[in-house]
Amino acid sequence: MKLTPAIFKAYDIRGIVPATLNEEVAQALGRAFGAAALAEGETTVAVGRDGRISGPSLSAALIQGLVQAGVDVIDIGPATTPMLYFAASTLCASGIQVTGSHNPKDYNGFKMVLAGRAIYGDEIQALRAAMEAGATADSQARPGTIRNINILAPYRARILQDVKLARRMKIVVDSGNGIAGASAPGILRALGCDVIEIFSEVDGTFPNHHPDPSKPENLKDLIAAIQAHGAELGLAFDGDGDRLGIVTRGGNNIYPDRQMMLFARDVLSREPGGTIIFDVKCTQRLAPAIREAGGVPLMFKTGHSLIKAKMKEVNSPLGGEMSGHIFFKERWFGFDDGTYAGARLLEILSRSEDPSAVLDGLPTSFSTPELNVKCEEGEAHTLVKELIATAKFDAPAQISTIDGVRVDWPDGFGLIRASNTTPVLVLRFEGHTPEAMHRIEGQMLALLRSVKPDAQIEAAAH
Repeated sequence: MKLTPAIFKAYDIRGIVPATLNEEVAQALGRAFGAAALAEGETTVAVGRDGRISGPSLSAALIQGLVQAGVDVIDIGPATTPMLYFAASTLCASGIQVTGSHNPKDYNGFKMVLAGRAIYGDEIQALRAAMEAGATADSQARPGTIRNINILAPYRARILQDVKLARRMKIVVDSGNGIAGASAPGILRALGCDVIEIFSEVDGTFPNHHPDPSKPENLKDLIAAIQAHGAELGLAFDGDGDRLGIVTRGGNNIYPDRQMMLFARDVLSREPGGTIIFDVKCTQRLAPAIREAGGVPLMFKTGHSLIKAKMKEVNSPLGGEMSGHIFFKERWFGFDDGTYAGARLLEILSRSEDPSAVLDGLPTSFSTPELNVKCEEGEAHTLVKELIATAKFDAPAQISTIDGVRVDWPDGFGLIRASNTTPVLVLRFEGHTPEAMHRIEGQMLALLRSVKPDAQIEAAAH
């Protein structure tokens, strides 16, 4: 079959419905993924979907393809991506979530777990090759069966059994009309919170604001509601519920790299000496905070699948990345989950009378928002290779090339890396003072313009 190569991303499959992604693609993926699962001895695959309008039809086609391949399907229906991961951690070891993540409403896609691992890179390209070759079921194989299972009840019970709040808390939850609205507010209420809900109704047109808490403009309604109701804190979820945004009483956005300082202290109090993993976009203040708490900081490449794989490799109890994916292995399953991260945050903060003061007191620096430089398809990765070859900075600067070029000075850092999902360079600059931030930005942009003189810098889009 004819496929659009651009839909096969680094960590998932994602495209515009129906232009590049439709029922035919979903069914072909089901057949190819089913064959790959059977080849690894996996006979059962869980399937879930987020709240997008195209979800039911794509999910039905995907399930049809899996059944044709001879795989038994557990259909969990509308659910957050973490609930699909939970199903693939407790009922079987493989699963596919039909989700457009935080993309605009006309997008949809697939996040996949095969035999207990999030698949990415070459494995996604292998699925593409199998789909193009027209992977068909073995004519002797029996068709698979379909079971419908409500995963919310066991998922909710598992969180409630694990997380205990020291006192009642008054919070606002903004689900942005994403799928988390159907489950997260109820779970947080059951934990012992007074929950004020905004935009909990699941609506795939996202009528109020885009469900991406990493963008400050999407948190305005949450900040207003915290102030209007005198709440202690605000939580925001993205479209498929695997990322968390946190806002204090004063309207401060606590970015995930600072959330990680709090989570690391807590986890390391029970797992001293643990290796805590974070991506190259995170603040320079994070590694010292992990060391102070008795842990081993390990900076790694950006990408939820890559972080999960690295955590398994080094047996890490906690990982996180700047985009808002937080991975708890300690007391949980090691997958990214906005609702569970929110619950763990509330558990820690419930021990304090003033949660906002605890959050505002976390070490901080001055930083630019994420900046992008648009490139031609494939150009960003070529430019990064050139940057790595030409980057020269005098001591005390330290250069890391694990994912692009990150240069750390004693008073801040600069980062230029190639996005794995869109044809852009991703830039971020941080300084302990505004002056340090601007100096670092100047030095890094000079380096960038030495390989791309026409680089146009703009704030990151959705």
